[in-house]
Amino acid sequence: METKLLTIELIEQWRNQVNQVRTSAKAIIFQNGKLLTIKYLDAEGEWFSLPGGGQEPGETLIQTLQRECFEELGVEIRVGPLRYIREYIGVNHEFTEHDMDAHQIEHIFICKTGEELPDQPGLNPDPGQVGVAWLPVEDLTRCRLYPKFIRSLLENEPDLPGPVYLGDVN
Repeated sequence: METKLLTIELIEQWRNQVNQVRTSAKAIIFQNGKLLTIKYLDAEGEWFSLPGGGQEPGETLIQTLQRECFEELGVEIRVGPLRYIREYIGVNHEFTEHDMDAHQIEHIFICKTGEELPDQPGLNPDPGQVGVAWLPVEDLTRCRLYPKFIRSLLENEPDLPGPVYLGDVN
């Protein structure tokens, strides 16, 4: 009996380790030559990220993205094709002191919204979110947009087809 309990404990420990990888869905939304972003402020000033966030148990990635965008933007979106898959392993990047244990797999979709967006965050914004911002595509490499890799990809290759696995990039 003791051996069986030990095996169950080991399985639970393994499950807890496996569950540390977070999946998320992000949106690329273009309109009139601009990219829709979530706006934040820190000690260095403004910075931006793609809308979206973490997947909850029982949600599809599409449902995750629709929920997250409604919370952050206050509007409904239409989710289109998968464009990029990105891994982020915190210990390998510049924010290691803040997210050393982070391991996230992001599924980045092309999306659309038919609604006008308010300047203020949605009803349930991310911690630190101060608004939304439309960034001109030609200026992306000059903005503090995270993940960093997306800046040059969207500015230089806006018509790249199909999902592209990008690996562990910041």
